[in-house]
Amino acid sequence: MLRKCFRTTLLAWRQLVKEKTRLAIAVVGIAFANILICAQMGFEASLFDSSTAPQRGLDADLVVVSSHFKSVYSVKNFSRERLYQALGFAEVESVSPLYMGYGKWRNPQTRRIQSILVFGTDPRTTAFKFPEVHQNRSQLQKLNTVLFDQASIPEFGPIATLFQQQSTVETELNDVSIRVVGLFILGASFGAYGNAITSDSTFLHLFPDHHPNQIQIGLIQLKPGADAQQIAKILTDDLPDDVMILTKEDFARVEKAYWAKTTPIGFIFGLGVIVSFIVGIAIVYQIIYADVADHLPQYSMLKAIGYSDRYLIVVLIQEALLLAVLGYIPGFIVSLGLYQLAAAATMLPMFMTIERSVTVFVLTVAMCLISTASTMRKLNSADPADVF
Repeated sequence: MLRKCFRTTLLAWRQLVKEKTRLAIAVVGIAFANILICAQMGFEASLFDSSTAPQRGLDADLVVVSSHFKSVYSVKNFSRERLYQALGFAEVESVSPLYMGYGKWRNPQTRRIQSILVFGTDPRTTAFKFPEVHQNRSQLQKLNTVLFDQASIPEFGPIATLFQQQSTVETELNDVSIRVVGLFILGASFGAYGNAITSDSTFLHLFPDHHPNQIQIGLIQLKPGADAQQIAKILTDDLPDDVMILTKEDFARVEKAYWAKTTPIGFIFGLGVIVSFIVGIAIVYQIIYADVADHLPQYSMLKAIGYSDRYLIVVLIQEALLLAVLGYIPGFIVSLGLYQLAAAATMLPMFMTIERSVTVFVLTVAMCLISTASTMRKLNSADPADVF
């Protein structure tokens, strides 16, 4: 059995390498399709990872948001009173409000304005998991001080470099003089190119039109041993229906669904994967079909001397698998470099994962096998009588 499989594989390999130019075109075509698929999947994953980064950074068991909530980047207000009502439940340990708003950050060097997402939190509470926030809680209690996200895009200025050199950076936010007293890492996203964290007092000073009783996100810490899913259901049933109570996992899931199903960009990335897959099928089909057509007399001869259609089909399948491997390798290598370039240029989290690399390989194999299946009718047309 192994010897027979080796013979068919050897025949498939010789078929491929006989026309080296055609083989090179096929490899380049498959690699190109792989690069397109990897790029689309990479940007889509970057979209989801970056958009849900704030949710993963929150230090809370449950999250309270408006019943009209769709995305953290366009969050609706609700009454702060709902947090105090939640605090009345025995299983709730503590609550903390979180303000959010887009401010105008002035680059301290170029003086240009750039929109930045600002989080306002009570520095006496633990709203975020970032260790830098805990280390600078006393600094944040001072008015007009902020922590700056050093993973923001460069247009905000070399804040991290200046801070490391001077231990403080002065600039303007919403035309108010502020001081950067620390750095943290959250990262840019499709919804915000940069982030800053400040105290609730400073936030209300920076956004004077924002009513203190209107908050965007409420954070709930539960007592040890409390079941988050169960408490979320209890709070949902008992609190007014103008708010939703979500676990952190559900909070991130709602955000991901918003970008995947509601926004055009999520649809475009998903469609891009499908189009790239179809392009790969078309490329491989043309290569294999041309190979079968050129070698139809040889296939007819093989049938005439006793080789079955099944044997020839196995040869075609092995050709497809060899093409899949040969095209995947350069496509994967180029995609790694593309990810590094894109991550450096956009400051978005783009990196190759094992899961994605396996998925792309499976899609490559499927792409080649589908193309092969489409050419089998041409192979079946090989008639031994044509030899004589």
